[in-house]
Amino acid sequence: MIAIIDYKAGNLKSVERALKELGFPCRITQRTDEILNSERIVFPGVGAAGKAMADLRQLGLDKALKAAFEANKPILGICLGAQIILERSEENAAQCLGIIQGEVKLFPRPLLSAQKERLKIPHMGWNGVHLRKKHPVVKGITPSDEFYFVHAYYPRPSSDKCVIGTTDHGIVFPSVIGHRNLIAMQFHPEKSGAAGLRILKNFCTWDGRHAE
Repeated sequence: MIAIIDYKAGNLKSVERALKELGFPCRITQRTDEILNSERIVFPGVGAAGKAMADLRQLGLDKALKAAFEANKPILGICLGAQIILERSEENAAQCLGIIQGEVKLFPRPLLSAQKERLKIPHMGWNGVHLRKKHPVVKGITPSDEFYFVHAYYPRPSSDKCVIGTTDHGIVFPSVIGHRNLIAMQFHPEKSGAAGLRILKNFCTWDGRHAE
């Protein structure tokens, strides 16, 4: 069973539908026992970092996530779930989970393309991912694949070793990060068509070990 963590941060049903479409049993849950007894965890989310962290702490899910990580359970972070796994966020000056060292940054303003055209913030729409290293969860992803983004902040791990893929939106930012049994992506694989479903399927068969 795959646990989809419900910490009042939305975007749960679309993840559930995608996993069930792929044939993988899953459950949306706030129960720490279900999370810790699951085979793997999806940590999605939309919204603000400060509110998300407050809700996680109130529900005791911050401790459950850290315990699952230490138990080497495969974990997939999506969007906000790819940000608050770091130590802190510029959004709400939030102190976050600290599973990966680093911080969450706001896109600079003005944000300009290579042609000096002003780019919109939030970064919203389809964009590519440049894979900097191999990982089982992104196996089969090609340079022509695009993914759906909606965000004004982005993760910046302290170590480049944690950066699996990057995306260019005025600046080149980490869009896929990972450490040990955790992988996280700033885009929404559940809303990214066939390429996104491929990532979800890869995650659902991943044993949590990183293969370079």
